[in-house]
Formats: sequence, structure tokens, C-alpha cells
Amino acid sequence: MTGSRAEYELLRPLVREVQSDPTLICKLVVTGMHLSPEYGLTYKQIEADGFRIDAKIEMLLSSNTETSITKSVGLGVFGFASTYEKIKPDLVVLLGDRFEILAAAQAAMFMKVPIAHIHGGELTEGLVDDSIRHSITKMALLHFSATETYRKRIVQLGEDPRRVFNFGAIGVDNALASSLLSRKQFEKKINFNLGQINFLVTYHPVTLEETDNKKGIKALLSALDHFPSSHIIFTRANADAGGKEINLAIESYLKKIGPRAILLTSMGQENYFSAISLVDAVIGNSSSGIIEVPAFNKPTVNIGERQRGREMGASVLSCKEQTADIVKSIKVALSGNFKNRLCQGDSPYGHGGVATKIKNVLKRTHLKGALMKKFYDVSFKYE
Repeated sequence: MTGSRAEYELLRPLVREVQSDPTLICKLVVTGMHLSPEYGLTYKQIEADGFRIDAKIEMLLSSNTETSITKSVGLGVFGFASTYEKIKPDLVVLLGDRFEILAAAQAAMFMKVPIAHIHGGELTEGLVDDSIRHSITKMALLHFSATETYRKRIVQLGEDPRRVFNFGAIGVDNALASSLLSRKQFEKKINFNLGQINFLVTYHPVTLEETDNKKGIKALLSALDHFPSSHIIFTRANADAGGKEINLAIESYLKKIGPRAILLTSMGQENYFSAISLVDAVIGNSSSGIIEVPAFNKPTVNIGERQRGREMGASVLSCKEQTADIVKSIKVALSGNFKNRLCQGDSPYGHGGVATKIKNVLKRTHLKGALMKKFYDVSFKYE
């Protein structure tokens, strides 16, 4: 199942792997932001990629407050229960930690459908996603972590090491296999001219801590004012609580600085990876800046607490959600010394080939009686 553009892009190579295997049957369930006009009706991109959508589950309410998101999870559980009853899956594959994924996992657990979970064991301590992710780990049968550190953490949560696999991050598959547009092709595709210095900016709300998202996006936009010759590609914030406030702030900023910036609702994989390859730095608080961007030897300025706890490579510069600190980090990212270091670093998220390895595990796993999990105790000393 898929509930957002970002997570679909990660799942796409695995969907292709499963569909191309004559011994497997792939059913694709779409929900969440994919079905929302506000977020670009991205289910159309799934269809354009040649995939058949077997079920659509409407679950998003019009607002994105904590109350509406809680109600959306309830609607999602209801919708997934009906869908699972109709499709009768042998296994459901879930990626990540958004609230749509939690709804899919809860319904699967109660309906005794085994779960394979991708990207467990990670930490993002500034988000409620952290609790969602670990909860899904306890509901899941199979686990595919993105790094060895995360694999060990899944085992620490009591999961059998024989069912926990570290093949690397599946997003690296996309990054390494992507076809990239030339600068001229890219500019024509998105109807926007790049400049001498270019930034790709993705800033999402922080959902757990008492963080003022308005203050955070204001600090970021103020920092960008220190680079008046830069051209900026913004991508729209997601549907978490506070996302609309961020999008409104960006829209207002675009009116102020004019044609040297653009806000895109949904870029698609080709455009997104082409943008990474063409810009001078990726700025914001998205996990993509930590996982996929290093594959392009590009610097990431990671802002604030949203990704706190996530394993990061040498190409990622983390800074506080304060204008001065953001400006300082951007200057370092643009410096010649830092750019020279990028080619020497190595990302902890692997070197691709992940989708095929996950498919092979799904294919060989015996599911009969598999839901009777035992808690795996790890020996350790209390400090």
C-alpha cells in the first residue's frame, strides 16, 4: 500500500520486482495524499507508471490538525478492513511511519494478515512517526532495515534476527537507476529557470515536540534571504499537522522574491532526482536529504529536530532551527572545501540492489503459522 508521493517513489522498484515475478501476485492499494487534490492527485502518476490500482481508500479529512489526523486513522482502519476482506492478501508490505501506514498495519494485525515492514528501527525523535514506526515493528513479521544500526535496534525491540534483514535503503535503488534530465530539459519541464546558485528546499512540520512550525519556516526563509542571487525550488510540505501553515508561508515568500523561486506540489522521481543533480545544496528536514541525496555527492543542510536520531553520512550538515545557524551551514555546504569532501564520504545506506533482495525474501518466506511470534530477548547490562 502507498499513502504519499515520497513513500511511493521508494516502493516503486519493489512493486516492479513483484509484478515481474510470475509466481507472485501484486495488489496495489492507494490512500492518503495520493487521493487529495491539494497534494496533486498523485495516484495519477501511479497509473501513468503503468500500475493498476486495485483499491482506493479515502481517509484524509480536509484539515490537518491533531484531531483530524486522529480521525483519519480511524477512517483508514475502517477502509483497510474492508479492502483486506475483499482482496484477501497473504502478506501486506508497508514502508515507513506515517499515520496512513499505522492504519494499514492495525487493520492487518487484527485481520491476521502478516506484515513486511520497510525502514523500521530508525529514530526521528522530533516526530510522532517514531512511535508509529516502532509500533509497526511489533506488528510486523518481516523487517527490512536501511542500515546495520537500525537492524540491531529492531532486534533490540524483541524481533527474531532471522526475520530482520539489512539490505540498505531502497531509495538508493531509485537514485542510482534514475535517468536524469539535462539542465535545459529540466528547466523546460518545470517551467523555471535555474540560476548561478540553486537550492532545493523541502521543509515538513515537526509533529511531536512543542515546536512552532511558523517560527521554524520563518527562520528558514529569513536564512534564504541571505543568498539573494540564489534560485530556489520549494516542494510542498506534507499532510501532517502544521503542513498548511508552512505552505502558506512559502506561497507568501514567493510573492515577495518573484521569479527566482517556485513551489511544486509533486515533482515526480525524474524531476526530483534531476533537481538534486543540478542544485548546489538540498535544504530542509526531509529524510530524503539524508538517505538519497548523498548518492548524488550533493550536500544536505538538515534543519532542526525532525530527523534527530537518524544515522547520517558526512555529506549532511545538521543545524538548529535558527536563521544564523542555517545561514552558516549553507555557506559551509557551498564552500569548495566541503564539496571536495563529498567525494570521499560513504553513506551508511548501502549501494542499491535492495528491491530484488526484498522480493526474494518475500518469495521464500513460509507464512503458515508465522503470526505466532516469540519475543527475542537481547542480553544486556543495565547502566
